[in-house]
Amino acid sequence: MAADDGLKNLRDASAAGELAASLMRGAGGARIGMIELGGWDTHANQRGAFARSARQLDALLAAYRTAMGAVWADTMVVVATEFGRTARLNGTGGTDHGTASAALVMGGAVRGGRVIADWPGLADGKLYEGRDLAPTTALESVIAGAVAEHLRLDPKLAMARLFPGRSDAPLSGIIRA
Repeated sequence: MAADDGLKNLRDASAAGELAASLMRGAGGARIGMIELGGWDTHANQRGAFARSARQLDALLAAYRTAMGAVWADTMVVVATEFGRTARLNGTGGTDHGTASAALVMGGAVRGGRVIADWPGLADGKLYEGRDLAPTTALESVIAGAVAEHLRLDPKLAMARLFPGRSDAPLSGIIRA
């Protein structure tokens, strides 16, 4: 499901979350789904653009959780970006493409309430190449580990199939035992 440019307001984001849940609930529902949201590439007006995108994501996730009902207890949602943003604003009040990315893993199946990170900090001397948050955990290891645990797959096989050529160890301990 692509919800990129069609999410003009929070109602549309809520409708996308409700639609996704309707496609995934029940014995015949999909086990895996993907929604892509645009609007995060904020080279200008970072504060306004990010706030709008964050509100849409919040509305979508809230509607999805509500619409999943009791099935939410067995659900895992991964929210991720393939690239980060620079740590400092540019001349147009935005940020440029950066190195470190971020991921949120949530749902009733997730062992949540934690931040899993090796926080390097934002001091000038700690920034990667003097401009980016330093990457400390490969996004691939988070995704492969979460998927492997949730679907009860071999973690190394999940990494090899999802991200050929990557040798990072899949993260473990994401899903409730």
